Amino acid sequence: MLRLGIDVGGTNTDAVLIDGDRVLGAVKASTTADVTGGIVTALGDLRQATGFDPAAVQAVMIGTTHFINALVEGERLAQTAAIRFGLPATRALPPLVDWPDRLVTAIGGHSHLCHGGHEYDGTPIAAFDEAEFRAVLDRAVAAGATSFALSSVFSPVNAEFETRAAEIIAEQLPGAPVSLSHEIGRMGLLGRENATVVNAALRGLADQVATGLLRTVAEAGINAPVFLSQNDGTLMDVDYARRYPVATFASGPTNSMRGAAFLSRLPSCAVVDIGGTTSDVGILQQGFPREASTDVNVAGVQTNFRMPDVLSIGIGGGSHVLHQASGTAVGPASVGYRLAQEALVFGGTRLTATDVAVAGGRAEVGDASLVAHLDKSVVDAALRFVDDRLAEVVDRMRASAEPVPVVAVGGGSILVPEDLAGASRVVRPDHFAVANAIGAAIAQVGGEVDRVYSVVPQQRDTVLDEARQEAVDRAVAAGARPGSVEIVDIEEVPLAYLPGNATRIRVKAVGELSLGGPRA
Repeated sequence: MLRLGIDVGGTNTDAVLIDGDRVLGAVKASTTADVTGGIVTALGDLRQATGFDPAAVQAVMIGTTHFINALVEGERLAQTAAIRFGLPATRALPPLVDWPDRLVTAIGGHSHLCHGGHEYDGTPIAAFDEAEFRAVLDRAVAAGATSFALSSVFSPVNAEFETRAAEIIAEQLPGAPVSLSHEIGRMGLLGRENATVVNAALRGLADQVATGLLRTVAEAGINAPVFLSQNDGTLMDVDYARRYPVATFASGPTNSMRGAAFLSRLPSCAVVDIGGTTSDVGILQQGFPREASTDVNVAGVQTNFRMPDVLSIGIGGGSHVLHQASGTAVGPASVGYRLAQEALVFGGTRLTATDVAVAGGRAEVGDASLVAHLDKSVVDAALRFVDDRLAEVVDRMRASAEPVPVVAVGGGSILVPEDLAGASRVVRPDHFAVANAIGAAIAQVGGEVDRVYSVVPQQRDTVLDEARQEAVDRAVAAGARPGSVEIVDIEEVPLAYLPGNATRIRVKAVGELSLGGPRA
């Protein structure tokens, strides 16, 4: 299958062409404010470099930071009504209670509570009050809400309140975007609700971006389905992305990690992805990023949807190097995308991490004669600072005291030494600078179940089989080829604080993309 992988980062847009497991070509272009401009340039450069026939491309995979950037900036967000079913419980912590004021203002501050919700075993807390909900809906619309986020206590166990409310909204406001918490987040009300509100606020933007991406690919002469990368390293089609834009938030580091596994042939390792400003460190398990076990803070909002466990530090290829009497430090300030103009090796005036890497013999970038004057003690101190910080982060991320192989990717990975403390070895594979686009191109399709089950004695295997089958069915519904789906992760956690042998079971399945299969 001839695949085109594109990763739209804050500085560069990378594009790669892959045939099976062979990388046929890779290019970098500058990212543009409208996103599509950088993609057009990258596609043109890739075609010139490889001579590929656009009609021969069978699938296009895109990773983008567009949606998380919109949330961080607090711009282009829809006026969103956060409606929760939980009264008479949950009144003490209403929707949006833990949000930053600037984001509450950006989405209109529409917070509403209705009676309802369920206990962990699916029994109702209170009956669904249709008149109450319709009155809340009328107030929200009158206040300017255009998108709706519905959450209900324990809806992953019983989603009837969210489903019924969505039916009423479809009846009263045909075409209005509705996000349901049981489809987005995991167990835990506030984190799941927050993720749903964020998703609802991005629905309008998602529609615009999806339309723009489809148009850009079509104008390039490519008549192939378009997919977007998800947080867990799997794919979703464009229509799914229109409904669940929040699922793209961590696609950047995830794609880099998946690309690292593909290029290094190491399914289990630590990945150090260094760009112009930051270094992202994560752990690969069976070829997929280890997922965060706790709620993840995104732009000041606590969420609990699928996110990789990634630790970031402010060291990149463009990081400023500061030498003072108190010592030498690198970052967190950076020249970012201006590296090619401001770094010493490119004729600029700012001493950067790239300059000391060249002066220290770790890289051959730019003109080495322009950094020949640097004091060796300053260069050694700066590189030692980088090495110590990277080793510290890898040490914090690994799960045991045993050294782990480290795969270095990203344009700034020239900073990683050949011998890093805590690493059994350091691997810098071919095409390391475009690992993110490669990760997008080779992504699979996934399905996941995360639910609380009542596991009675002698029925554990039956319950697990049921969860496995549901995960497989979800992967197939999302576009995986049925015969290729396999279970890659099972997590089983007894909940001692709940009665009835309650157990939280999470199962993840992945499979190869089927271009003729159904879509979610």
